[in-house]
Amino acid sequence: MKRWSLRALFAALIASVPAFSWAQSASGALPLPVLKFGIEQAKSPQDVAASLQILFFLTVLSLAPSILIMTTAFTRIVVVMAFLRQGLGTQQVPPNQVLIGLSLFLTFFVMQPTFQAIQKDALTPYMNNKLSAQDALHKAEQPIRKFMFKQVREKDLALFVALSRSSRPRSTADVPTLTLIPAFVISELRRAFEMGFLIFVPFLIIDMVVASVLMSMGMLMLPPVLISLPFKILLFILVDGWNLIVRSLALSF
Repeated sequence: MKRWSLRALFAALIASVPAFSWAQSASGALPLPVLKFGIEQAKSPQDVAASLQILFFLTVLSLAPSILIMTTAFTRIVVVMAFLRQGLGTQQVPPNQVLIGLSLFLTFFVMQPTFQAIQKDALTPYMNNKLSAQDALHKAEQPIRKFMFKQVREKDLALFVALSRSSRPRSTADVPTLTLIPAFVISELRRAFEMGFLIFVPFLIIDMVVASVLMSMGMLMLPPVLISLPFKILLFILVDGWNLIVRSLALSF
């Protein structure tokens, strides 16, 4: 009986909430907000320009992850971290959230001079109404292009210039950004795979040595990975692996 009485009391309280809210809103003490979404006729050209600017910034925000991945140091860092975890043989340690978070912070660390140049030359003048949106975008593009030109291989850049069927550029200013970005990405992937190979080789040697020892002892049913994993972790700790990996990644730029 007590259980049913408590349920009835709880139901009565829930039912009384809408009535209380309606009474408060009717008396004017508790106004309820109303959200409206729609398309209305613009009263002036300035309204159209403001709407287009909002649409443009929303588009940029939706593309921000792709821009961060394809035009910064993130690609090389996260691929090397993935090779490291694969070489260690720890499938989910460190977890993806930790590796991606570390890669992001290392990316911000490496790209800090570039971001500071963007803020100084483009963002701050635009916020102070000293530059138009188009000029600010052009100013913000230059530090990113400078960073990508330092890392891109000439062979990869020549490939995409040839694929675009455009004339041979005389200077870096003649290279379109849409041609530079894919060349930069494949250059980053190549360097990341080179670093990943150098990281993977010592762990592979440990696996081969452990497998040979187990085979010579006749322990064929024992998985070699089960024995080699502690040795690989111990080796990584003894050589201060995280320090070496992060230092190598930072100096590679």
